Amino acid sequence: MSPSPPCRRTVLAGAALLAPSLALAAPRYDAALWRGTGRNPYGAPGYPSLSAAIAAAPASGTRPFRILVTRGVWDEQVVIDKPFVELVGEDRGASIISHLAASGLTAPDGKRWGTFRTPTLFVRAPDFAASNLTIQNAFDGLAEMSKPGGLHSHDGAGPQAVALMLDKGSDRARLREVDILGYQDTLFPDAGTSLFERCLITGSYDFIFGAGRALFRRCEIRSRPRPVDPIEGYIVAPSTPIDQPVGFVFHQCRLTKEAGTKPASVYLGRPWRPSSQFSDGRYGDPKYVGMSAFIDCWLDDHIAPEGWTQMWYTGKDGNPRTMLQPEDARFSQFRLSGPGSAGSFKRGRWLSASEAAALVSSALRLAV
Repeated sequence: MSPSPPCRRTVLAGAALLAPSLALAAPRYDAALWRGTGRNPYGAPGYPSLSAAIAAAPASGTRPFRILVTRGVWDEQVVIDKPFVELVGEDRGASIISHLAASGLTAPDGKRWGTFRTPTLFVRAPDFAASNLTIQNAFDGLAEMSKPGGLHSHDGAGPQAVALMLDKGSDRARLREVDILGYQDTLFPDAGTSLFERCLITGSYDFIFGAGRALFRRCEIRSRPRPVDPIEGYIVAPSTPIDQPVGFVFHQCRLTKEAGTKPASVYLGRPWRPSSQFSDGRYGDPKYVGMSAFIDCWLDDHIAPEGWTQMWYTGKDGNPRTMLQPEDARFSQFRLSGPGSAGSFKRGRWLSASEAAALVSSALRLAV
């Protein structure tokens, strides 16, 4: 595994670990997750679950409602449907919001989960913030795909398991020093604008995907091994609307790998074209033309020398394996370094210095 960036475990200013005595001396939270008995030592109203704490937030707040996510695994599926909710972890690696759901598994209602119902955390309101914690989908995709009769990525309902979804209603989301962990379809920024700073995002297959506008700054993007079905991996699968100039922009990020991830086995991305219903049928919607750029990023040797690759969609003629080529999307890169930067990257456009600076500036203005 490549070394993590120096910021991997840096504690964000304003989100330092709190001893209970400090919390009592200077209350800084509106709510705290608390399973204990007796007096809550955190200096804020205690709630037994994150959903209960969110229920206590004002429906139309105009200032951050700060929730302390204390150490522990908070196992629940959570919807944030109120504005200005801010989650602050007590410990980045030990304050864990977790849930296990995968597309091909059976949900409590007796139906398959399907990808869009699997997220551990749904954000459906503006001005969400999170720092110094972990959001994970606990489904073990690698173990599942490796066992006889397991779920596979090429199935209609397989090991897709989302940790975080920025859903309709989300805008101006800000995540700093957050671990977002999964195996396939980990992070789904599908709406609004978002900023990810010094975050860790793990996965193996389309693990950052969607139609939103997101800037990733100084993040670690860690690919996981795929010994089966198929061997290739993909980092991004944007479905950016054609009238939206910015999709996913990665600036000063490190593209690392877990042990066992093969050299030249992971593409930067491929263009996802979802289907829409038209008067003459349901097929891939031409308004979705994925946009993503990697600027001033370090790449380990798992990155494929072509850089980008194609992705299938349902054509107007009904062919479900119609291919959208990266040349027909909006993929680009600038000033890459590291062992994985030695390839030709002929399938993505190289930006000029002025184009790269303008793109980062535009993405940052949108995100903040």
